[in-house]
Amino acid sequence: MMNFEKRTGPELGADTPVYPAQGVPDWYRDAKLGFFVHWGLYSVPAWAVQHGEGVNIPTEDAYAWHQYAEWYGNTVRIAGSPTWERHQRLYGPGTSYEDLADLWDASSFDPDAFVGELVDAGAQYIVPTTKHHEGFCLWGTGTTGFNAVARGPRRDLIAELHDATRRAGARFGVYFSGALDWHASDFPPIESDTDLFRHRRNDVPFSRYAAAQLDELIERFSPDLLWNDIEWPDGGKGRDDFAVAALLQRYFAQVPHGVVNDRWGVPYHGFLTREYTHIPGILDAPWESTRGLGYSFGYNQAEDERQTLSGPDLIRMLVDVVSKNGNLLINVGPDAAGRIPELQRRTMRELGAWMRTNGDTIRGTRPWLRFGEEFGEPRRYTRSAAGVHVHALDPRAGEIHLPAELSTGDAHWADGSAAESAVQGDGVRVVRIPDALRAEPVATLTVAP
Repeated sequence: MMNFEKRTGPELGADTPVYPAQGVPDWYRDAKLGFFVHWGLYSVPAWAVQHGEGVNIPTEDAYAWHQYAEWYGNTVRIAGSPTWERHQRLYGPGTSYEDLADLWDASSFDPDAFVGELVDAGAQYIVPTTKHHEGFCLWGTGTTGFNAVARGPRRDLIAELHDATRRAGARFGVYFSGALDWHASDFPPIESDTDLFRHRRNDVPFSRYAAAQLDELIERFSPDLLWNDIEWPDGGKGRDDFAVAALLQRYFAQVPHGVVNDRWGVPYHGFLTREYTHIPGILDAPWESTRGLGYSFGYNQAEDERQTLSGPDLIRMLVDVVSKNGNLLINVGPDAAGRIPELQRRTMRELGAWMRTNGDTIRGTRPWLRFGEEFGEPRRYTRSAAGVHVHALDPRAGEIHLPAELSTGDAHWADGSAAESAVQGDGVRVVRIPDALRAEPVATLTVAP
């Protein structure tokens, strides 16, 4: 996956605008865990091809065999692709992707119950897709009739999610597809990474259209976080009122504690984003890892346990990301009725149970001197005012050999119980992991300063 902060847009010379100077606020750095919600028309067909173990798809066919269900609106236009063939069988040759809007009813969606499940799993902030690349808006926008109030659910889904999130005490963010809108363009389908940035509108009228939509979201919801995707149209990168620099200035004037990501295609960003990417060490800049609980972000009914993160794997992923100065934005993909798939809910429940005991060793922490150790039992470190938190990634090992920096200081487990330790002949402090914790995905020890 590409690093978007390196894509800073066209050289504008004297027309280069002044961008905001805001950094990344402490609330975001303290939060550590957010939930993405990918919901849109793609939740109706709810399908993307699965490559299968050991199947290698040639690079030139990668988009035709795209495994993200939220890309259905693109892959269905690639003649002969598995998505195109399935669509013809199920819906008939005369049914377009946009016709599926009238099949979406969100009939089982209860926003408070939905948000409650995310918060119970540990969510500190929630970021729903307001408009994905398909161009369908999930709020009652005045910019287009292609929205969830006028068609399909006939509900303002973003307003409902916003209100429920605020009631639950979590932060609210918005995902917005800035430069990619298949409804408002007539390009051929995207079939390569080159097409991804070539087959998009960069003209001034579309830049005004996108800015009007994001302005609506900011004015109505004062989101704590703006999560833009696939950059901003180049026609909106100058000094105009509708350009992204002015838009961001308006945003921060309304939401002084707000934060943005790095996918704007301009020389300014907030936190960095890494999608399905392993980071080998601590990054100096605040960053966010994102991926789905399944492989796809949008709900894909073709996925099963093989593509779904287990609770232990998700917990270890969270600990790894946080130890390296990152946040984890994990995604749920509800079905068309508004239900989170049971496989994903099961993983969420396991994460929530672990966070209820160990959350204080994650939230509000910062990286330690190093994220882990090159040798010895696998572990990750975080730190807070309470001390250094040692996260044993394999509690079955039965013990943790602490580094020299942690050879003194009271030690206790996340449940508050005192840790048993002894100093070996070589001066190494060894902590015994209690039997009751050896079945945990991660056992966390705190060594007081």
